[in-house]
Amino acid sequence: MQSVTAWLIAAMLAQGVLALAILWYLGTIRVPMIVRGEVKIRDMALSREPWPEREKKVSNAFDNQFQLPVLFYVGCVVAVFVGPTWFDLVLAWAFVVSRYVHAAIHVTTNQVIHRFWAYAIGVVILTLFWLALIVQLIVVSTVFSKGLA
Repeated sequence: MQSVTAWLIAAMLAQGVLALAILWYLGTIRVPMIVRGEVKIRDMALSREPWPEREKKVSNAFDNQFQLPVLFYVGCVVAVFVGPTWFDLVLAWAFVVSRYVHAAIHVTTNQVIHRFWAYAIGVVILTLFWLALIVQLIVVSTVFSKGLA
């Protein structure tokens, strides 16, 4: 396995670690509240309303790990398929860093303008990543089709 491919997979794993860490943190908030009876299971079964603000912030941060990161994972799989470049690798790690910053803001201060900028930077990075992959696919398909002719 090439070094670039290994580091790209490491970026995917780092993004997965973020999601799992937020999930564990969410559990450390929810489980004690349920055990202490502060939140009743029947009350939260269909609604987030019974939960306090801290839980909602962490829960929202966890939900966010299944939005843009899904496109990131797909892009990484495509990159591994066509052969990742150093540019892909830099964009992948920059995206992961933006997600860590976004999540940190979400679960702490939750300042919307700061969270927005972290999100927007991630969107720009992810868009560049996808555009680079599209160009690579066009190049690969052109070279491949000319090789068969």
